[in-house]
Amino acid sequence: MRDRVYKEMNRIANQLVQDQSGDGAWHYPFETGIASDCSMIILLRTLEIEDEEEFIQELVKRIAGKQQEDGSWKLFHDQEKGNLTSTVEAYYALLYSGYRDRKDKDIQAARRFILANGGANEVHMFLKILLALTGQYPWPHFPINIEVMLLPDSFPINLFDLSVYGRANLIPFLILANTNFRRRTKKSPDLSDLFQKREVRFFSDDQEDEARSVIKLIKQGIQALKYHGNLRELTLYRAEKYMLDRIEPDGTFLNYFSSTTLMIYALLARGYSNTHPVITRAVKGLKAMSCRIDGELHCQYTTASVWNTTLINYALQEAGIPYSSNTIQKANQYILSRQHLKYGDWVIHEPNLLPGGWGFADMNTIHPDIDDTTAALRAIRILAIEQVDCRQAWDRGINWLISMQNSDGGWAAFEKNVDKKVLNLLPIEGGKDLLIDPSTVDLTGRTLEFFGNYTHLDQHRPMVKRGIRWLLRQQNADGSWVGRWGVYIYGTWAAVTGMIAVGVSPNHPAIQKALTWLQKIQNPDGGWGESCKSDIKNCYVPLGESTRTHTAWALDTLISAATGVTPEIENGAAFLVDKKEKDWTATYPKGRGMAGSFYINYHCYEYVFPLLSLAHYQKLVGGELLTNLSYKNFT
Repeated sequence: MRDRVYKEMNRIANQLVQDQSGDGAWHYPFETGIASDCSMIILLRTLEIEDEEEFIQELVKRIAGKQQEDGSWKLFHDQEKGNLTSTVEAYYALLYSGYRDRKDKDIQAARRFILANGGANEVHMFLKILLALTGQYPWPHFPINIEVMLLPDSFPINLFDLSVYGRANLIPFLILANTNFRRRTKKSPDLSDLFQKREVRFFSDDQEDEARSVIKLIKQGIQALKYHGNLRELTLYRAEKYMLDRIEPDGTFLNYFSSTTLMIYALLARGYSNTHPVITRAVKGLKAMSCRIDGELHCQYTTASVWNTTLINYALQEAGIPYSSNTIQKANQYILSRQHLKYGDWVIHEPNLLPGGWGFADMNTIHPDIDDTTAALRAIRILAIEQVDCRQAWDRGINWLISMQNSDGGWAAFEKNVDKKVLNLLPIEGGKDLLIDPSTVDLTGRTLEFFGNYTHLDQHRPMVKRGIRWLLRQQNADGSWVGRWGVYIYGTWAAVTGMIAVGVSPNHPAIQKALTWLQKIQNPDGGWGESCKSDIKNCYVPLGESTRTHTAWALDTLISAATGVTPEIENGAAFLVDKKEKDWTATYPKGRGMAGSFYINYHCYEYVFPLLSLAHYQKLVGGELLTNLSYKNFT
């Protein structure tokens, strides 16, 4: 078995070395379905840009190729039936492109599916916004005025109580909703036949009733504002400035596709022309984020270059590739060049902290996160011992990371103490994943794992002790933990490996309960697989097939608590080395964005996590690592 594991590690490592870019990074796709492809077509048509026909045609080809036999589009393979929002998005984009006609049988099949499943009235709130601002129906009532942006930090609810991701999307939306911006063009299709009810609403009466107390508080705060000029115009100016101040070097607004497209529409609402330089640069930035997947064009929601590179660099070193190799050196230089030196919104909650974190995307300079920071620090850990300038980067990163611990003991994704649960009462669809940035199991577990394995902090340190206590409170009755950016297997992997790294005994009842749960859900083929339905149903749902990524997470969890090889570990490793995975499971989303609407296929995961877990298997059994290879492929 050791030889087979070694051979598979060698295969993965060679593939990774081959795929490294000249800048030292790995630019594997960040794939999120068709939503961004559809939105890009609608944006380009709304801006009436005439020299993008080839680009649009390629997007049309990819979108059309994802259609199901019943005329719908799905979010993931095992979804029982198509997704209504995705189908309306695709239908709209294909018609607006001009390269599909209402008489096409595939378009007619999509229309039948839409009408049979409630019509366009029932789509996700974000698509309702897009439909409203592109003139497909009048703007629905939205009860929150844009003057909410002027509420001071001392007010119980204010702008910076929202997550940075929430702010990035809601601020341009507030401009659009409060100005009732609508833009139709000569090529706009008529979608009126898709609306089965005359009135379109963002949310139901029950949702508005639940939010009434929060909305009342916000309105009272707005009424108390004292300004003798035009309060609405002042707020619109502030909202516009907020966006412009956070444009990244590539022209995008915080490197997110959704926030950038909404910003473009909001700037149009503010009177900018279609060809204004800010809008032109933003469109260019969005196009620059596109990639090829199996030869087809895809508009990425963001790039994952920093995340890919930090994970792969670390995994290769864990597998035995020396940090002095050319592959690792180039990756380290890229990582060091992406450390943040500018202040971002996080400073509002931690004003005395110097910058030092890392972000997710290639062009991200002001929007760091905890997960990328720990991943970057893992990757440069050996270099930090050898080189003074790298040591300084390490120290800045460690200082930023420690200071971002939340008051409850956990770590969030982006900012500190942005977790006012009252904001979840606001009637924003998907609000729990959008409006606040609370401590999460995966971020807390991964941070503890970093501190335990790479800074030698243990459970006796007050900071670590608080993190462990927070994690233990989050464990589910069945022994699992749920992650924010994966789901149950991912969350359990992060929690267990994190606690063991800081010295929690593998015999701790919580650890044993988690291991029993993982053993119970192992598939007969030795692997593990989790459905995206877990995210929707709020309980573990098996995929029915095993995937390399889920298997690697589960296997690594078992190995972290083991003193020797168990049948479960042996069977899990055998699944990875025998490459039993089916084609569709390789591309199945393993990442979670927003429940029921946004899932992520990280293309690097098929390499990174199997390599990591197999390297840890070799260490457990005393097997050979890649350090004994001839370094011709790595130097």
